[in-house]
Amino acid sequence: MTQNDGTRTISHWLDNKPFAGTSGETAPVTNPATGVVTGRLALASVEDSRRVIDAATAAFPAWRDTSLAKRTAVLFKFRELLNERKQELAEIITSEHGKVVSDALGEVTRGQEVVEFACGISHLLKGGMTENASTNVDVHSIRQPLGPVAVIAPFNFPAMVPMWFFPIAIATGNTVVLKPSEKDPTAAIWIAELWAEAGLPAGVFNVLQGDKTAVDELLVNPAIKAVSFVGSTPIAQYVYATGTAHGKRVQALGGAKNHAIVLPDADLDLAADAMVNAGFGSAGERCMAISALVAVGDIADELVAKIKDRTVALTTGDGTRDSDMGPLVTKAHRDRVASYVDAGERDGATIVVDGRTVQPNGEPNGFWLGPTLIDNVTTDMSVYTDEIFGPVLSVIRVDSYDEALDLINSGPFGNGTAIFTNDGGAARRFQNEVEVGMVGINVPIPVPTAYYSFGGWKNSLFGDTHAHGTEGVHFFTRGKVVTSRWLDPSHGGINLGFPQNN
Repeated sequence: MTQNDGTRTISHWLDNKPFAGTSGETAPVTNPATGVVTGRLALASVEDSRRVIDAATAAFPAWRDTSLAKRTAVLFKFRELLNERKQELAEIITSEHGKVVSDALGEVTRGQEVVEFACGISHLLKGGMTENASTNVDVHSIRQPLGPVAVIAPFNFPAMVPMWFFPIAIATGNTVVLKPSEKDPTAAIWIAELWAEAGLPAGVFNVLQGDKTAVDELLVNPAIKAVSFVGSTPIAQYVYATGTAHGKRVQALGGAKNHAIVLPDADLDLAADAMVNAGFGSAGERCMAISALVAVGDIADELVAKIKDRTVALTTGDGTRDSDMGPLVTKAHRDRVASYVDAGERDGATIVVDGRTVQPNGEPNGFWLGPTLIDNVTTDMSVYTDEIFGPVLSVIRVDSYDEALDLINSGPFGNGTAIFTNDGGAARRFQNEVEVGMVGINVPIPVPTAYYSFGGWKNSLFGDTHAHGTEGVHFFTRGKVVTSRWLDPSHGGINLGFPQNN
């Protein structure tokens, strides 16, 4: 890669080195805080895609047969390098996504939790054993890798979301092709270089840059055995349908419209802090962001006032400066989010804090939209029904817990939700009755730790398996049961040395 001045070329990665590709097609990569093009991304052709997939295919047999001891040694080295240099990765994320550096650093840290989880893969791959299941017959189970697998990542978490998948895939003996977003692709190359430095053999981790051409080849190429995807629901549906039609395992995490219920007995200061954090962090470009606040009973006026006071104190600006919230990822996305605020205003909602008029701490050509708080939203407004994916928090007023619960359960998504209350009975009832995959109780963004699994219900997930945790291990492996009878014992030679793992 050349200097970060617009002439920089962001290439593919195969066999532990950059690969320019042959298509000749490129796309601009832009700093959202300045609007300046900082590089050109190589877009893969079908031939480029197949060359990267072929590299992963060629590397698989040797990596599959590499001992767990050697695999985990590479994982531990990668973890140490990532821990030492995560600030560098965070700054790359900020330069292409726009989130503030502290938020980007948090993203890397959460992704690193999955790396650490994968360092213990030996325990998770242990099978079961039954001696003398029948006379002189033993039965045992093992889990084996699938082969080359693909990870198709979104723009909002260019490091964390890929790290939900590839550490486990690699640790369990698979090879990986990562297709990052065209909007912020450099983090993937940085990660690939780190894997090479950690000693990962050539072809085990590869990066395929591109657009739909690259995605479609990953979905139909028979060498790819499984696909992990995170993105919008329409694309998740497409990925799931296309991948499964071509015989692949697919876990496709789709969109969300996350609600938070605040009951009358809740600590309103805690709830107000949580709504600001969950609604406006990362400019609302989180699949776990709270975008719909459901205020129950007569607390709405007080709660909205508390949220307003906190929101107007936030600074929107360049993520490398002293700012609370950065820009949106592209101008087109900024304009799309602003159009929902326009629609809400036309539909009769109350714009309490208007992010369209924000004065940013940054360059005038950045993709700015400040935190926006909208009250008196009704369920027929597009600002409520659609996934906006921006810093827009809508307030819906209801009279009862049952009415609030029905809002969530009647919606098409089931990704994340939260309830704020000091009533243990209400919280327990909510966690039992709500039809959502991830639930927070006085926690606004209930993203599970790495040893649990991440994923929603309904149109927020296509496929049967969630990301990371034990479900992730099962996704990237398949079970085998061996029944054996040995009639003649065999003996090894004499060796008084302490046995070693190799």
